[in-house]
Amino acid sequence: MKVCVGTIVHHPEDARIMHRQIRALLDAGHEVTYVAPFTHCNVTPPQEIRAIDVPRAVGIRRGHALNAARGALRRGVKDADLLLVHDLELLFALPRRRPTTVWDVHEDIVGALDTKTYLPPSARRMLPGVLRRIESRAERRLHLILAESAYRDRFAGDHPVIPNTTYVPETPPQLPGANRVVYIGQLSEARGALEMIELARRLRPHGIRLDLIGAADPAIRPSLRDAQREGLLDWFGYVPNNHALRMAQGALAGLSLLHDVPNYRQSLPTKVIEYMARGLPVITTPLPLAASIVGRADCGVIVPYGDVDTVVQAVLRLRDDPERRAVMGARGYAEARGQYHWPDHAREFVARLEEWAATPAPARNLHHAALA
Repeated sequence: MKVCVGTIVHHPEDARIMHRQIRALLDAGHEVTYVAPFTHCNVTPPQEIRAIDVPRAVGIRRGHALNAARGALRRGVKDADLLLVHDLELLFALPRRRPTTVWDVHEDIVGALDTKTYLPPSARRMLPGVLRRIESRAERRLHLILAESAYRDRFAGDHPVIPNTTYVPETPPQLPGANRVVYIGQLSEARGALEMIELARRLRPHGIRLDLIGAADPAIRPSLRDAQREGLLDWFGYVPNNHALRMAQGALAGLSLLHDVPNYRQSLPTKVIEYMARGLPVITTPLPLAASIVGRADCGVIVPYGDVDTVVQAVLRLRDDPERRAVMGARGYAEARGQYHWPDHAREFVARLEEWAATPAPARNLHHAALA
């Protein structure tokens, strides 16, 4: 099977796209063409794939990236058996002549509007209705896969859920350490970046450092740079997922201090599973799915939203109790290995695409101008 995978929004080394789905397709013997913003993100494509470079869609002005994507997808789907797109924007760049097409729904698009600080208030009021209509139209014309079971309520049909899990090592990782805490993922105000900067300030007198591994939204970058210059924390910027997870091993705990916004309320922060897979105690805010998993496995501490004092206390208690750290880390690892190991879900993902590619439906287009 020949598959064309496309994104203009996500980083080319996005863990779900590159390290899970594309890797699963390659391991199953399929050929992959990948349309992604390689140059923009300074990424060298792996030799195993056919790469087509496009600009990245950033901020409110996305027309240039979308226009480039139209031509790139036309080239990418030549001789392809299936097209897999990962962005809402690409629904408006689909070639008229195309193979079976699948949209991977990564997020609650309407719920995420609260985190899009570049959008004017008028757009945030108008867009929910528009986005719901786009989703409904796409559902009638494309196959869908969902990253969360909670997304099913947004659609009329019954679409398969391919959860955003991770690779869990076969053998238990090293024990948690005692002198650093870690965060992996995109950094923004809604993801708790300001709280983590203050946490680093309060932990420094105790000899505990904070490692932040991930790209940052423009609005938060000056604060992160200032904190790094002050010596409060180490901010490594974007690191490919597999390397970031190796960097996290041996930390005292993994942080997930996301705020209570709609886009996060329905989703499981993948970072929570990644920390568990690396044997780290988790410190998380009480988002429903994160709190449920951490509470059920008893593999971490649940803290109130925005409460840095409680996070400091949780870190210090873990620092002072190595046995508790080790037990929590072991419980988290066992839960992750048993329930959230990506290869256990990869087979279903590949089989579903193979089934759809073997029974193609007539291609139908979405007729609307690109979103600005």
